Amino acid sequence: MTTRDECLALDANDPFAPLRDEFILRDGEIYLDGNSLGPVSKGLQRRVSEVIDGEWAQGLVRSWNAAGWMDAPLVLGNRLAPLIGALEDEVLVADTLTLLLAKIIGGSLELRPERHVVITDAVNFHSDLYIVAAMARLAGRDIIVKTIDRDTLDDHLDDDVALVMLTHVDFRTGEMLDMAGITTAVHSVGALMLWDLAHSVGAVTLDVTETDVDFAAGCGYKYLNGGPGAPAFMYVASRWHGVLRNPLPGWLAHARPFDFESTYETAGGMRAYVTSSPSVIALGALDGALEVWARTTMADVRVKSLALTDLFVALVDDFLPGVFELLTPRDHDRRGSQVALRHADGYGVIQALIERGVIGDFRAPDICRFGFTPLYLRYVDVYDAVQVLADVMTSGAYLDGRFSARLAVT
Repeated sequence: MTTRDECLALDANDPFAPLRDEFILRDGEIYLDGNSLGPVSKGLQRRVSEVIDGEWAQGLVRSWNAAGWMDAPLVLGNRLAPLIGALEDEVLVADTLTLLLAKIIGGSLELRPERHVVITDAVNFHSDLYIVAAMARLAGRDIIVKTIDRDTLDDHLDDDVALVMLTHVDFRTGEMLDMAGITTAVHSVGALMLWDLAHSVGAVTLDVTETDVDFAAGCGYKYLNGGPGAPAFMYVASRWHGVLRNPLPGWLAHARPFDFESTYETAGGMRAYVTSSPSVIALGALDGALEVWARTTMADVRVKSLALTDLFVALVDDFLPGVFELLTPRDHDRRGSQVALRHADGYGVIQALIERGVIGDFRAPDICRFGFTPLYLRYVDVYDAVQVLADVMTSGAYLDGRFSARLAVT
């Protein structure tokens, strides 16, 4: 059994220790919800201040040129690209994740006009399910959306499949899928592959180039710490530039936007997937949040992520044997950077933890979810969090009647 002193010793030798100082964290609180919303960083604060007090307040409209506002979605895309293994000029930062998925889905269906099936995971995130169904209805031909058990994917792959859309790390359980193997299988029948990287980017090592991914998208507010509702990103492999059409074009995706032409001619490269004016302040926040990533590598992040999740699982096994069902795979190759524990009174468990300064979250119907973010989380935080969890369970605090009514956001 790992001791608290051993955790303190790990922290004393942790190369990530200096990075913790870059984040605004509350004393006496252990934040295990960075997989839902990352904390504020000092880099983000500095960059937003520059945008508001300098570029906007002083530069005003001149900053569209002088501060490079118009190119920010492309510039920021290139900053983010190394985190997913993309090449230069293959990533765009703009809009929300659902909107970017809509663009990719709509464009993908046009690329396979003779095919009629889209496959996704029956337990995919609900926005993904909603938007793929909506884009299928708008496709102008009979498209069937199959929501399957992802473990049976091979049974459903044939020459009528146009697109497969899966989330790389399951938002409920933290299970990580085999990106390389699945993409290869999808390509073997001539279908296109779209990955949702919302719970992957900044959490696990990714290489969309090596794994031959066609398209991907993800959000900026979880492990990237870009702020609530931060802009999302989309990846389009270079081979699809000029081929994948943006089904939601706007004036800034025009080849000559300031000629104000009444007919549309698409811009080249990733600019073709812009729709409307960039949200400059939000992009500035994400830009500042990405500063810290220049001081580490995703390989190092992954090593610590696995160590933290291993520690949490081992401590729960030691202090609370048989109390929870572990939903997250113990196998490193199948685990993201979160741990999900099932309990019939999971909502009360999370609320009792929050009252005691350990912040996790709940996902219906019965999942306690804990995110592990190596940039600022310490080993001793993990140890102390499990001690609080043990107290909550042994004392029965989670059964308090105050937790019988759920808040709107869980």
